[in-house]
Amino acid sequence: MRVLCIGGTGVISTGITRQLVDAGHEVVCFTRGETDAPVPDAVEFVTGDRNDRAALERAAREADPDCVVDMVCFTPEQASEAVDAFGGAIEQYVFCSTVDVYHRPLERNPATEDAPRESDLEGVEPVSEYGADKAAAEDVFLAAHDGPESVTGTDSDGEFATTIVRPWSTYGEGGSVFHTFGSGTYYLDRIRKGKPIVVHGDGTSLWGSCHRDDVARAFVGAVGNETAYGEAYHVTSEEVITWNQYHQRVANAMDAPDPELVHIPTEQLREAAPDRTDMLKAHFQYSTVFDNAKARRDLGFEYTIDFEEGMRRTIADLEARDAIDPWDSANDDEIIEAWDTAIGKFLEHIGS
Repeated sequence: MRVLCIGGTGVISTGITRQLVDAGHEVVCFTRGETDAPVPDAVEFVTGDRNDRAALERAAREADPDCVVDMVCFTPEQASEAVDAFGGAIEQYVFCSTVDVYHRPLERNPATEDAPRESDLEGVEPVSEYGADKAAAEDVFLAAHDGPESVTGTDSDGEFATTIVRPWSTYGEGGSVFHTFGSGTYYLDRIRKGKPIVVHGDGTSLWGSCHRDDVARAFVGAVGNETAYGEAYHVTSEEVITWNQYHQRVANAMDAPDPELVHIPTEQLREAAPDRTDMLKAHFQYSTVFDNAKARRDLGFEYTIDFEEGMRRTIADLEARDAIDPWDSANDDEIIEAWDTAIGKFLEHIGS
């Protein structure tokens, strides 16, 4: 098939672009031209901003795709413009969504694709605007799958088949590494220098990261796959671990000392560092497990790169790009010192 990848040079999409070419597809990337990603020479490019409707329509004309893989749609408004631009002209639209469409905490673990999403719940405050917007965008594409006339505000003259892929915590070369305070790379310097690491709660909540090459393989398996038309899929880790284990494995990947983990309750961390804990509030504090059986069955998804090996590759790439910040470039030590002082006073008071 001739595939247009909207945003083909990011962490996941670079892997998708490469694997699409390897699978024999013709690939065109629609990007702003600001990222120099290592993609095959066979890849064609159309330059523009997907938020510019005229540029999006121009990309549709110039690329003339059979399938669109959209990696940078984040709002229902962007989804509606995509339906306008491509409806009636393509066979399939593959939308990169996210497991953050689900309300947290999850109703049950592991979650299947029919778990309640943010847009399914009335009168409930969404966990994050990002997740709520992705869920609303899913609704636009699913409505387009049923027929363009059901998509409010669009004027496309035909439908396309919609496929939704929901990744979770994807990492890999070109990206960074998550930790309690987000994705600041100083964390890795703290690990390799044996500095104490802040961990939210008692470190036993569950998390799972999936390397971008495994995630990309599922996207490629969806392209032109009629079984996937009108369906949504989890493409997530199958190595679900505690945050304590997570930090230990990052240390193993760096051949660093066993990390000294400083456990601080999530609520207190939020109060102490509100500007650094948005991801902790919306994501990291919850134990989440997702069922990938559907993607394994329909898309050929496999979890082949274990977390420690994937971390080695990711960290090696960061080191090669000199992209790891110094260990003391954030105020983690100040937070740890304040917590240790508070705990000392608490224990002193209890023992008196």
